[in-house]
Amino acid sequence: MSIRPVLETRPATPTMEGAGVHLHRAFGFADPSELDPFLLFDDFRNERPEDYERGFPWHPHRGIETITYVLSGTVAHGDSLGNAGTLGAGDVQWMTAGSGIMHQEMPKGNEAGQMHGFQLWANLPSSLKMTAPRYQDVKAGDIPTVVDDDGTAVRVVVGEFWGRRGPVDGIAADPQYLDISVPPGVKKTFKIDTYRRSFAYVFEGAGAFADASAPTGILLEKEVAGREVNIRDMSGNRTLIRFGTGDEVTVQAGEEGLRFLLVSGAPIQEPVAWHGPIVMNTRDELLTAMSELRNGTFIKPAH
Repeated sequence: MSIRPVLETRPATPTMEGAGVHLHRAFGFADPSELDPFLLFDDFRNERPEDYERGFPWHPHRGIETITYVLSGTVAHGDSLGNAGTLGAGDVQWMTAGSGIMHQEMPKGNEAGQMHGFQLWANLPSSLKMTAPRYQDVKAGDIPTVVDDDGTAVRVVVGEFWGRRGPVDGIAADPQYLDISVPPGVKKTFKIDTYRRSFAYVFEGAGAFADASAPTGILLEKEVAGREVNIRDMSGNRTLIRFGTGDEVTVQAGEEGLRFLLVSGAPIQEPVAWHGPIVMNTRDELLTAMSELRNGTFIKPAH
């Protein structure tokens, strides 16, 4: 067994997308090999409707899969193929954009005006870039939650964990997507296959992730030192932890407990040509997609 080293910790940075949605981006539009097969991760937590209600009007996608996980509020969605629906608290949508789709997402807060969720982009290999688009919409009640004897709770959104399998399947990135809550003071180890790239995203509480290179010990400040990397989130900050190669992640929860996403997937290791929500392998493929957007042939007929 080997602890995955902590390669980097960094806060998600404020940005704006869509028609003026204020959100925080943990990674994206930088080095696509860094967390291959994942390209982008956004946290859209907000309590001011004026900062999110204008949403994400019609926009194109090609060559990727988008994973939307809602914690509070709702997200109404529709597309150019006639699909429409609403994601509520705890629901997940995994959209395979494939050959191309026009899509819109319009968030709405809960009764208190709160909106919270995440969107992750996963790359598609060249063999599946032009596959037919499809959706997997999953209701909260269909996502299994496994609770260990110490109170640690894991929602298995995608993949298999502790003997349970998430309801989303057939995904090219072979992902594991877990929503983990660790009770106060509990130390817990989670297994991850060595071939996967992985990251954690802390969004509630505080704790420490074990590193692989020096003596153990829990730190009291947010820093890298010894074998522990302490991630404090006392004021609702958002922190990304990027791991190196190994087969386990160990975390020690602080006094108020810790909640984080643990995501991993098999790297695709192909060239990336990227422009917004269109991700291809070559510049020529990207130029073709942009030309098709202009001349109205972007959406491919169903076979």
